[in-house]
Amino acid sequence: MSNFKKATEEEKEALEKYLLQFMNIEKKFPLLPGITNKSAVANLFGLTEGELDTLRDRFHKNAKEAALELLKDDEVAEWIENLPFSPDDKIIAFGDSATDDLQGWFRIFSEVLEISVPDADFTFVNAGESYNTTSEALRRMHRDVLSLEPDWVILSFGSYDALRLSISPDRTLLPLSETWENLAVMEDAIKTVTENPPVWITPPPVIPGLLDEMELFDFDINDKDLAQIRQIISGKTGYIIDPKGARFGNPPEAWYYLSDGVNPSLSGHVNTVRALLYTLSSSEPKEGSKIEENNPD
Repeated sequence: MSNFKKATEEEKEALEKYLLQFMNIEKKFPLLPGITNKSAVANLFGLTEGELDTLRDRFHKNAKEAALELLKDDEVAEWIENLPFSPDDKIIAFGDSATDDLQGWFRIFSEVLEISVPDADFTFVNAGESYNTTSEALRRMHRDVLSLEPDWVILSFGSYDALRLSISPDRTLLPLSETWENLAVMEDAIKTVTENPPVWITPPPVIPGLLDEMELFDFDINDKDLAQIRQIISGKTGYIIDPKGARFGNPPEAWYYLSDGVNPSLSGHVNTVRALLYTLSSSEPKEGSKIEENNPD
């Protein structure tokens, strides 16, 4: 392409260390005529096709290595034996940036199951889309989730409903009532396609101060707002993963986050997978639950 502008070394570093793992534009714009042209997609990032493959493969390799480390833990092996899945289940993850992340919890989770249950024929579908609010997710839920007739749906939302924009710091981006209604609609919609209960992953807290240092973002997130969303999720039917949002430490530790203090690091994602495996293997699905701690030590 004669007009191709190659990314600078500084831009490549930013892509590798932060941006690229969340910029899965093939999922965000599936109807664009050229979206299946890998070379064209790579050029949008200022990369060659080979460079894009190399960077994305690095994230996938990180997730697989994290899965292999998890499987060295005898507790994890025991949890896997008690998971409620059938060998041919289709498992869909429906969420925001933490789900869409190329080395995120769902990638690690699927690697864990593919390695440890080789005789199963699971189908894994990542329906995460970075920075989604529950309202944005609801608009695409039929296309990305329900139409695929999943056996299990794992939901991970809330962080971006709680944004407080710099132009309007006195309110969250979505009022709590709208988040409540959106999650209720998702819950009811899942019941139309599967008898298995939904699996809810609560939004973790943020690291105060780190978000302020990110030039890319012009918003704030307060844990008091996230705590209210966790309260809503903890009252849902189904499996509730980490109802108190304590899987990254209490108070949360920076080690479990990327430099923005919002998105989980690889270590943070591993903690989410541990909490997910533990709860699915050790608990019964809840019928309208109160908040209680349900995490591995």
